[in-house]
Formats: sequence, structure tokens, C-alpha cells
Amino acid sequence: MMDILAVIISLVINIIVLSPALWLSGRLLVGGQKAKFIDSIMIIVIGLVVGAIVGALIIGWLASIIMIIVWLALIKHFFDCGWLKALLIAIITLIIFVIIAAVLSLVGIGLFALII
Repeated sequence: MMDILAVIISLVINIIVLSPALWLSGRLLVGGQKAKFIDSIMIIVIGLVVGAIVGALIIGWLASIIMIIVWLALIKHFFDCGWLKALLIAIITLIIFVIIAAVLSLVGIGLFALII
């Protein structure tokens, strides 16, 4: 029961955090007609579910390689682009995510300092 709850919480947090970053990078590279926000949510949901299944069945580098291919295939399919553009979208999404995480951590540290 706790595993299912953990998966649901992880899914919700990942949707909230990763979907906007994926959507922004998709809009930047393929345009608003191809990169819709609901598509980025679907990429995240399907990717996390497939990732959980692959992670349960396969371990190590093989699972990582399979998941990279799955994520790129999902981006390619939903954003209607080629493999290289899907890779570029994934890289830009990672950069946007790191920037958002850094800003949120600074805000969190700032709020924590204000409380103390």
C-alpha cells in the first residue's frame, strides 16, 4: 500500500515540476502547435509508469539505456519531431529544470533564513 502511495506522490510531484519545463522547451523548439501542455503531462505520466516497470524488471545500465530511448521516443511521438530534436528538447528540459530547482532552493533557503 505504501509503495502505491509513494508512486502516486512521485507522479504528482513530477507532473507539477517537470511538465512545465518540458512544455517550455517543446514550445521553444517545435512551436506551440506541436507542443501542447497536455502532451507534456502525458509524456511525464507514461515515462514514469514505463520507468517503474522497466526498473522493476531490469537493473543497471541496460535499464538506463532503455529509459533514455523510451523518453526520447515519447518526446518524438507527442511533439511530432525527429530523434535529434527530441534529444535537444530533453537536454533543454534538463537545463530548465536545474534552473527552476536552483531558484526554488534559493527561495527556500531565503524563506528558511527569514523564519530563523
